[in-house]
Amino acid sequence: MAPREYSLRLQKGITGGFAPPTPSFIATITRPIDSDSLNITSASRPDGTPELQSFAPKTLTLGHAAQLTGASTSTEALIDELHGILKQLPTEQPPGSEDIYGLDTSIFWGSDDLQWVNGGMNGVNGQPGSVQATPEQKAQFKRAVEIVEVLVGEAQ
Repeated sequence: MAPREYSLRLQKGITGGFAPPTPSFIATITRPIDSDSLNITSASRPDGTPELQSFAPKTLTLGHAAQLTGASTSTEALIDELHGILKQLPTEQPPGSEDIYGLDTSIFWGSDDLQWVNGGMNGVNGQPGSVQATPEQKAQFKRAVEIVEVLVGEAQ
């Protein structure tokens, strides 16, 4: 079960190197303590534009029935699944070395019981690290990304 208070961030566009990465999408989801809804903000950068364009903040109740892979699932169940997935997945070592999941995407999760981030706070530099994700772990990370995308898409 996910904690009562948490924050998560999804960023597409984490591969950098000599220059910092140029994100194409960033979404932040927070659950204030004892709240029954999530606060969601997002921004995207259309191809060829230099800056992210922010969208109006949205909310999503934990009881909302979200649609994922053809089935209706509560927002709270999706958050619980995401939390469980991230607890099991490795991160690159050293932090920021390489995109071990191959999606040019990072997730940051912060709560009392879990601090998890892949891709480093400044993206990845492409240098080989000491940890590699298995095909099963890559599939689980892809599922985690899908969950965040569904939550952002369902918000109103």
